[in-house]
Amino acid sequence: MVALERAGIPVERYVAYEINKQSIAVSKKHYPNIEHKGDVNGADFSEYIGFDLLIGGSPCQDLSGLNTVYRKDYETGLKGKKSRLFYAYVDALQTVNPKFFLFENVASMKAEWRDAITAELGVEPIMINSALVSAQERKRLYWTNIPKVTQPADRGIVLEDIILHADTIPEKYWYRDRKYTIHGEDDRVIATLDEGHLFSENKRVFNLKHKCGTLCGDGAGGNLQKKVFQNGAVRKLTPVEYERLQTLPDNYTEGVADSHRYTAIGNGWTVDVIAHILGGLHDV
Repeated sequence: MVALERAGIPVERYVAYEINKQSIAVSKKHYPNIEHKGDVNGADFSEYIGFDLLIGGSPCQDLSGLNTVYRKDYETGLKGKKSRLFYAYVDALQTVNPKFFLFENVASMKAEWRDAITAELGVEPIMINSALVSAQERKRLYWTNIPKVTQPADRGIVLEDIILHADTIPEKYWYRDRKYTIHGEDDRVIATLDEGHLFSENKRVFNLKHKCGTLCGDGAGGNLQKKVFQNGAVRKLTPVEYERLQTLPDNYTEGVADSHRYTAIGNGWTVDVIAHILGGLHDV
């Protein structure tokens, strides 16, 4: 809805399938008119015949080349227990037959899975990196029949453009008791935890002169939380900074716990990328 508003697209009726309670709560706070239908499994899409636009993005865990948690012989690709939800989108598309559609998924998937999605949807994807409109590296594939979709203009945004002032950051976000070693070429990877800490916490810390890596959904409040080096110390990004990286309004996800805010934001779309794509609807 934020993207539709930014693109200047009026909405008469909006139906959403979502099971995360905290994400639903955030949505209801801002857009109480959205009709929430819960689990998409088993949905009867025939009641939506006549709708103009279908948007969606199925889970990427079984598709992402960067994810090892779900990489098992019987759980990979579009047949995986999470990413198979793609076929619910296909069902909706074939049943509703909307004028326009938009589907998103991770760019790091195997070519065979990308080609399978292309065959189902009947259009070639365009890869857009959210880095063009934000301080986050986030390469995603977008399949759509919205006309004239091009690359957004590069705004040249880096972390220091969206970061909060260090003096305003509560102490709970800082890692002052942990010793970091500074290293890395071009200061892109500038610090890792020294020996004595869990290997799972040995994560990259980003320089404010550059962009941060892709925000994560699952586990985003823990070790996957993005960290930055600011004023000689390391801290994790705040929820507001996560919102800015996804080009959401400040405090959009306020009202639920931080961990749920990180998850919802990481699982979402970069608003300005979607608004850019939806802008093509003005030409039809």
